[in-house]
Amino acid sequence: MKRTTLHHTAKVRGGDLAFYEWPADAANAPVILAIHGITGSHRAWPYVADALLQFRIIAPDLRGRGRSNALPGPFGMKQHAEDCAAALDSLGVDHALVIGHSMGAFVATTFAAANPKRTDALLLVDGGLPLALPPGMDVDAVIKATLGGSFKRLTMTFATHEAYRDFWRVHPAMIGNWSPLMEAYSDYDLVGEAGSYHAATPIDALERDSRELFGTPEYDVALAHLPKLTSLLTAPRGLMNETPGLYKPETLKTWKNKLRVGRGPFGPKSLSISEVPDINHYMIVMSERGAQAVADEAIRLHALSRK
Repeated sequence: MKRTTLHHTAKVRGGDLAFYEWPADAANAPVILAIHGITGSHRAWPYVADALLQFRIIAPDLRGRGRSNALPGPFGMKQHAEDCAAALDSLGVDHALVIGHSMGAFVATTFAAANPKRTDALLLVDGGLPLALPPGMDVDAVIKATLGGSFKRLTMTFATHEAYRDFWRVHPAMIGNWSPLMEAYSDYDLVGEAGSYHAATPIDALERDSRELFGTPEYDVALAHLPKLTSLLTAPRGLMNETPGLYKPETLKTWKNKLRVGRGPFGPKSLSISEVPDINHYMIVMSERGAQAVADEAIRLHALSRK
């Protein structure tokens, strides 16, 4: 089923934030705030939206991405969280279940810490825990190793939308996974003029935001205030379909122990971690099977939040 999508804007620092809504039939439907990854857009979420028909879903194009790409820096998780709050405010939404994928999970965690009464529950999808720095490597080296392909893509131009689709079709994470969603996602990401199209995200947004994925003192505070109802879904394969994915099992075990007990605004907590088997970082939200796993966990968290 293809749901209707509504376009909205919210006044934020520097201009208008573009965001989108999949409305539900019921006037009092529960709300989900869905936050995309580092070079993504709201177009990452249609399969998840189709699996959550009973929810009203609000999904921004983050500052520097999609149709919010002209919004100026500085960027960073705190700014993105404030922009997301402005989107909810513009629609009069006072609370939501918050879902974030990849970098969006870092934004979601920051939002939840700043807005505990507005966060019904928090669902992190293959993101949200600071990435590990291998011994002997600095942040710049790891960013290049992890996101080097994204940096290169943002400097490229494409003559046609079909040329950009062809670029994505041979991406290791997309081989065997190409779909109408991916085609629409690819087309939406292109801006500029015919003959010299380019990806929407400016490279300075990627540079600024990627540094926060390895943790900051401010983000440590946000992690210390996770909602009691917080769940992490992980993908066993990474951005290039490689194994292991973003989080090694031993890394997840360490974080689960670190976050087992806290004194945040929701009281003691234990982070729930589950793996979605045989899937990569993109397809955990951009395939029907991955989206269904995300939807099932969102439904579970929503039910617990009502008790």
